[in-house]
Amino acid sequence: MLIGYSFWGFLGNGVTDTPDGGRSHRRTLIDGVRQRGHRIVFLQANRDHDEAGFDLSDSYHWDTGLPAIDALFLEWRWPIAGRNTTACGTPGHTCDLHRQQQLLDHYTAAGVPTLLWDKDRQLPPDDPRRHLRNVAVCEPALHPTPGAATLLFPVADATLDSADPAALTTGARDLPLVYIGNQYDRDHPFDHFFAPAAAAFPHLVAGKWTRTQRWPEVNFHGRVPFTAVDGLYRRATCTMLLLPDRYAQVGHMTQRLFEAVLAGCLPLTPATIRDADTFTPSGLHVADGADAARKIAHLLTIGGSEEHTTLLRACLARLNHFRASRQVAVVDQQLSQLVAGSVV
Repeated sequence: MLIGYSFWGFLGNGVTDTPDGGRSHRRTLIDGVRQRGHRIVFLQANRDHDEAGFDLSDSYHWDTGLPAIDALFLEWRWPIAGRNTTACGTPGHTCDLHRQQQLLDHYTAAGVPTLLWDKDRQLPPDDPRRHLRNVAVCEPALHPTPGAATLLFPVADATLDSADPAALTTGARDLPLVYIGNQYDRDHPFDHFFAPAAAAFPHLVAGKWTRTQRWPEVNFHGRVPFTAVDGLYRRATCTMLLLPDRYAQVGHMTQRLFEAVLAGCLPLTPATIRDADTFTPSGLHVADGADAARKIAHLLTIGGSEEHTTLLRACLARLNHFRASRQVAVVDQQLSQLVAGSVV
């Protein structure tokens, strides 16, 4: 079928001064869906070309009109004050929300099968769209909202199959602790888990953190290009999986897990994350900042050892939950059910 895909972000590396975690996995999912025989047309602006100067027109197709499609796939957008809620043409305006509403009005309201991927848990549980016959909602959570399906952020099968834990744990790492990601709704876990541990070790926080006065001892670096993420993880012994509470309560894991593990960086995991053992072995779970500091001290002593390799191997094994072939199968199943329902 021809799928109209709406996303506000990039397929390539994009630009530094923008949040878009989808860069780590969006193209993996899209290519997997195409390998299943579907065709895809992108329905938002081509930001790869317009902002990053990266031309992908030989491989993908964009259409900012309203082409005839068989199904609509939305990476869900939500109101962000001062950005996509302002009038078109005003300084700082992005038109992702207006365009999404246009797509909903034209396609979804007309009965076109619509798959809505709520990647940031911004769709209210009582939103009436959840109950439309031609709409299916997916969330990257082990325990999604009732009625929604689990669609995790995908990792390419070939990447998982070729990952070598022994090779990834060889070599020196000069940075005991790193965190890569933005501040959004993470103050509480940062306070409880990261900041106390960071006070004891050299560390770096890369990302957009605008309210940092309460942590004068923390080394905030600011945003880094997407191309620098892997290199930072390869310098670091460990990172910490900091999730907003609304993620942690439902086992909604971000791409930071597999970005770190695939670079050989061990992910310390707050034990408050629901089903934490699904994501990492218990040896990496931490109860608080003091516990995290003790774990880091130990990890610094085992670099390159069999224990180090065993921990990373256990992390890699758990990434099978994110295997792209599994996630593409979810998309295929959801779309097939919607299409079947539309012809009943």
